[in-house]
Amino acid sequence: MTPSPAFEHTDARLGTFALRALDPAADAALLYGWVTHPKASFWMMQGADEAEVAAEYRRIHEHPHHEAFIGLHEGRPAFLAERYDPAVVELAGLYPARPGDVGMHFLCAPTDTPVHGFTLAVLTTVMEFCFADPAVRRVVVEPDVCNAGVHALNAAVGFEIVEQIAKPEKDAYLSICTRERFRAARTALAARTALAARAAQGVTR
Repeated sequence: MTPSPAFEHTDARLGTFALRALDPAADAALLYGWVTHPKASFWMMQGADEAEVAAEYRRIHEHPHHEAFIGLHEGRPAFLAERYDPAVVELAGLYPARPGDVGMHFLCAPTDTPVHGFTLAVLTTVMEFCFADPAVRRVVVEPDVCNAGVHALNAAVGFEIVEQIAKPEKDAYLSICTRERFRAARTALAARTALAARAAQGVTR
């Protein structure tokens, strides 16, 4: 039986996005194809086999401060998301954690037919999910310094790079987005989208 969505978000252009709890056993084959794909190099699981992927997500599933979700687009699996306590997982001892901080990761499924704006819509969905908890005040992330694509996406939803930090597996940019910065970024993006739509209508008359 497929788990019910834990969260849903509607994008005006791309439709319905949702998150459901990840099942480490049932989702192992799906996850294996995603996290070992060449386009997922920053996920750092390129050399893992399916059993190792299943074991990693079983560990996350059983962890009291880390959880994973399968993201759906129009009901079909399309991305992976993780949510964690950065004071305990990933960033423990590497930054001054505050009450209300939550960490997250996201990964879009590989595709041969990319859709413009899809990854930004996925990131927005994950951010909306994080901030749906009223106790969350900031989302904290630690992307690889070489991952230029995700830095641009993070900036688009309100993240600010705080500093470069050294993690055991990578050099990362500690980046933080407050609830207020996220809302401001969403408002600005909506205004730009509306302006572009009006401009396109003017061109086609």
